[in-house]
Amino acid sequence: MHPLIDCLNLAGRLDAVQLCDIRWALADPNHGQLTYEDGHIPGAVFVDLDTDLSAPPGPGRHPLPTVDSFVKTLGRLGITPEDEVVVYDDVGGAIAARMWWMLRSLGHDRSRLLDGGYQTWTSMGLPVEFGSNTPEAAEYVTSSTFDGVVTHHRLSGRAIVDARASERYTGETEPVDPKAGHIPGAVNKPTSENLDADGRFLDAELLRARYSDVEANPVMSCGSGVTACHNALAMVVAGHEMPDVYIGSFSEWSHLDKPVVMGNNP
Repeated sequence: MHPLIDCLNLAGRLDAVQLCDIRWALADPNHGQLTYEDGHIPGAVFVDLDTDLSAPPGPGRHPLPTVDSFVKTLGRLGITPEDEVVVYDDVGGAIAARMWWMLRSLGHDRSRLLDGGYQTWTSMGLPVEFGSNTPEAAEYVTSSTFDGVVTHHRLSGRAIVDARASERYTGETEPVDPKAGHIPGAVNKPTSENLDADGRFLDAELLRARYSDVEANPVMSCGSGVTACHNALAMVVAGHEMPDVYIGSFSEWSHLDKPVVMGNNP
């Protein structure tokens, strides 16, 4: 299944999918829930990045939950292994891609991200609803483990792709982590450059060109293992196999006081 779905396609299939709203803001832990209640795509349930898609911080900011914890969350959201799941946010998929990747990592291939997100949906005049939805609980049964997860112990010799904004990669600024700069050897492919001016993904040909210089068997990284999943999705759109992800990313790397590099060079 293609990793993206457009708004018009989704509008005609709302009854056929499980919709997950994953809006989030670094500076405001209540942002996602409040914006969800103020308006969301009909039928969507709210999913919290910090509590539903992550374990408690330490040393990385968004470690993976256990598979058992995640499948319990999926069941609470009313999702079963047979369901088609569509995830969205309001920042071009930079946050929602985390859940898309987690589902695909478990082998749940019937998962897609809404191209353009909530802002495109509303700009097209498509319907919204208010308040909260409480889904009927389901059971999500799987024997799978998260696939494609790389720890900091296994980065040596791997091509690392850093999804953070260029000013964080170079070390010009670092708003949240204890060190500035990047993991030695990492190349910078900011998430924002996967998108066009309207906040939708570039087409496959343009994305292939964008990632054409990435070495084989790459590992996606970012600040805390969230936007790295956006780059993983972009590479899949471009026709690549799903790349591995370093979930700890720079938040873990810097908290472990490992060496960093400043500037534009890997």
